[in-house]
Amino acid sequence: MATGRRRFKTRDVAWSMAVADGRIHASDGPTLFALDAREGGDLWRLSTDAWVYSLKADRGTVVTATRGGGVQGWEASNGQKLWELTGAQTDFESPEAGPVVQDGTVYIWKDARLRALEARTGEERWSYPIGDAASCGGVPVRLAPAADGYVYVSAGSRVLAVDIASGHVRWHFEAPAVFLSAPTFAPGPAVTGGGVYLADYLGTVYALDATDGRDRWRIATESRSSLEPVLVAAGHVHVGSGKGLYTLDAVTGTPKWRFQAGGEIVGAPSVAEGRIHFGSTDHLLYTLKADDGRLRWKLATGGEITGSPVVKDGVVYACSKDRCVYALDAEKGTGTARTS
Repeated sequence: MATGRRRFKTRDVAWSMAVADGRIHASDGPTLFALDAREGGDLWRLSTDAWVYSLKADRGTVVTATRGGGVQGWEASNGQKLWELTGAQTDFESPEAGPVVQDGTVYIWKDARLRALEARTGEERWSYPIGDAASCGGVPVRLAPAADGYVYVSAGSRVLAVDIASGHVRWHFEAPAVFLSAPTFAPGPAVTGGGVYLADYLGTVYALDATDGRDRWRIATESRSSLEPVLVAAGHVHVGSGKGLYTLDAVTGTPKWRFQAGGEIVGAPSVAEGRIHFGSTDHLLYTLKADDGRLRWKLATGGEITGSPVVKDGVVYACSKDRCVYALDAEKGTGTARTS
């Protein structure tokens, strides 16, 4: 069994991280920084006015969310601030509940409305009334833009498909319990596992038809109170909750396998090349075979893994509370170490 030796690590802790255009963008809370994705060296670093709890990168723009309702846009190459706004979501401030960005558009929940902003300027393109925290069951509104031209929204017990271009709602679905996690879109027809997937607070996993929101199947699992999005890949639905990672057949909902970690699973798993990567509070980064859940390798770090791993070009990047950012060979977990 490989032990997951690192390609490099840096003496930086990151609560939220994104990898794009050869850079690792990350924040330790009061500091925002960019590292070279190959060697781990500093590219730029700056202090922020508030604690950064969420970070995304897209098309040369880094988008951050800070405690107290702030959202900022930054030039990815040098850290120049492009724009800033206040009054966004302040409930459930976590990396997974912050703004999302895709194809040059930022999506936020602000003043009871879903808002689409131009990523480079912060200018509003459209908005749609979603409701405030009370009308959404006291849980965060979660957003997931998808390649089919819609942003999928979970708001309390509702799921909505909103047209990315116009802000018009295509369909909505109502469940008996609230959703804490964002929807996940899988492309393709339903017969091959395409659709919209998410888990509610009680642990029921739903498969919805992406064209009309019809409930294709639902199945009760032990994944109660899951905050993380489900992961859909190669016809499987992966749901993390507590110490367990549960896998279902995407077409039928039939349980396939379950993996038990040594601690609580942290962040959403990442999948690439038939492998699933995720971290845990037991200080380990795990890599499993996606088809049967067998352990490929694991890396012991000096602290809890923070946030979701990122896989890019055969390298898996992960952060730990030992104040390190790790870059690992995704297939074998081996390589040479470099400490900056």
